[in-house]
Amino acid sequence: MPWESGTVNRLAHETSPYLLQHAENPVDWWPWSDEAFDEARERGVPVLLSVGYSSCHWCHVMAHESFEDDATASYMNEHFVSIKVDREERPDVDAVYMEAVQAATGHGGWPMTVFLTPDAEPFYFGTYFPPAPRHGMPSFRQVLEGVRQAWADRRDEVNEVAGKIARDLAQREISYGDTRAPGEEELAQALLGLTREYDAQRGGFGGAPKFPPSMVIEFLLRHHARTGSEGALQMAHDTCERMARGGIYDQLGGGFARYSVDRDWVVPHFEKMLYDNALLCREYAHLWRATGSELARRVALETADFMVRELRTAEGGFASALDADSDDGRGRHVEGAYYVWTPQQLREALGADDAELAAQYFGVTEEGTFEHGSSVLQLPQQEGVFDAQRIESIRRRLLDRRAERPAPGRDDKVVAAWNGLAIAALAETGAYFDRPDLVDAALGAADLLVRLHLDEHARLARTSKDGRVGANAGVLEDYADVAEGFLALASVTGEGVWLEFAGFLLDHVLTRFTDDSGTLYDTAADAEKLIRRPQDPTDNATPSGWTAAAGALLSYAAQTGSEPHRAAAERASGVVKALGPRVPRFIGWGLAVAEALLDGPREVAIVGPALDDPATRALHRTALLGTAPGAVVAIGTPESDELPLLVDRILVDDEPTAYVCRNFTCDAPTTDPERLRTALSG
Repeated sequence: MPWESGTVNRLAHETSPYLLQHAENPVDWWPWSDEAFDEARERGVPVLLSVGYSSCHWCHVMAHESFEDDATASYMNEHFVSIKVDREERPDVDAVYMEAVQAATGHGGWPMTVFLTPDAEPFYFGTYFPPAPRHGMPSFRQVLEGVRQAWADRRDEVNEVAGKIARDLAQREISYGDTRAPGEEELAQALLGLTREYDAQRGGFGGAPKFPPSMVIEFLLRHHARTGSEGALQMAHDTCERMARGGIYDQLGGGFARYSVDRDWVVPHFEKMLYDNALLCREYAHLWRATGSELARRVALETADFMVRELRTAEGGFASALDADSDDGRGRHVEGAYYVWTPQQLREALGADDAELAAQYFGVTEEGTFEHGSSVLQLPQQEGVFDAQRIESIRRRLLDRRAERPAPGRDDKVVAAWNGLAIAALAETGAYFDRPDLVDAALGAADLLVRLHLDEHARLARTSKDGRVGANAGVLEDYADVAEGFLALASVTGEGVWLEFAGFLLDHVLTRFTDDSGTLYDTAADAEKLIRRPQDPTDNATPSGWTAAAGALLSYAAQTGSEPHRAAAERASGVVKALGPRVPRFIGWGLAVAEALLDGPREVAIVGPALDDPATRALHRTALLGTAPGAVVAIGTPESDELPLLVDRILVDDEPTAYVCRNFTCDAPTTDPERLRTALSG
């Protein structure tokens, strides 16, 4: 229909909490759809594409300053068709236009603001624009007016530029590099590159802002297990300790914030994402497995408990995020308000004596480490012994007092990929620390994905909310990460159905996300066609779909003996051979998969008279705690046919027995947990 005044609410029936946040804006928002571009074509106006996500602080700021402003909205409605996209629901749309933004401006971020022709070709780019000129940035209104004028007066030039940008993007293909996985030399070069970028004083890599290097930590732990490199283990251990003692970790409630704005892990960007916490929960559990660190054990369990307590939805899945902002008690929406403390607030909650101890223990100062004299709680390194019972009492009372504050908003959207990561983390953490409730939480999320996100052809939907599945198709990371979660469940529970479901998902990876040369794409061959088919093998906040697929394919091949899946994993790892030595920080998961390829990975079959037999359980636990990179585990009875690794496995002397194989060669079966531990020690 042609443009006419009066806001049309087209977002009210979307499943994305981010889109719903904008449903009452005076802007005539459209969701991403063919109809929106048809509207722009009919009216002869450009498209304004705005991309963000619900827990993005600056997305909220721009929304309040510009999208809730009647005059700005009126101008947008008259001269543009405005499309709002949740990057978490449509990572393909986000990836394509973020690539254009980064190519044009040298940087990217959210909110992302892109102006497109009615053929979806981009021609002007930016991120956040202020309501008035600031710090060399034009105001959002100036940008709107400039784009409108260029569209009106120089349309041919604009179309020519847009066409060239679209052609350039479409021609960008990943240089596949090699069909062979990296070997010892490339992994040693990657470790050397990480050593050069390592912050020995503070832990982590690079400067500010500093992000949790979850996938790199997995590589370092696996490299240590395979080679005995003490340097690799030291970098992993010290980074994990620095993060756990810093403000990026919630010292009261558990769980990690998105990143630290400084190099010392003191002040976080306060949003808490499911994917960060799932990845870090698993890494701290793996660090405990490698070192026995009590700090790693505590953080793994507290992070798992945080996910279950604060992110689990009524349907059994896990919500995407907690917002960075919350009400400060005076009607203002402020970043970090829920988490920070002043000395006065400590005194009000604890009394003078305990407040003084809490300030010393958690690093709360009169000057503050954050804004307006407030401090982010940390565990600074300090001498002296603290009364553990008194500290625990203080922590509980502060947590109770914090619960009285207005809580940050929660994005209840269930994202398939991130739930896959959570399933893997909770299943393993529950098994390591004898917490069957955590395994049950993993099973609940897996059940939701099967019931709601999988259709009759095992095609995966990206999101759901409140038990209603979203309309967006799953991308490569969804198939790969959910398969990873199901494979972890199969190892922990011995239930073959999870291996079967992983196989269904990975068959889609082989047939719909892979071309004839073995190259992987982020979207399926039959997905909606964008100006470019997105394809990115580098890890960002989560494993890339490419490297996650390589890992899941490899584990599935080890569990089943499937040569096509093994060959696909090796081909997919070829890109790691090219990128690992050059940019190891950004392909950590690929490097971790390469470690598993070099080690085998090892295949462990445990057979016993019954799964609840104590001796069978002891062997199973020993197998799960083995540090050999990427080892897979199957458990069952000699009669079980659920898991291929159990075929023809018999009891030795009628006792529970473990079999360890790799590279088509098997060790002698053993009934001794200590011998099994030695066989799986890396």
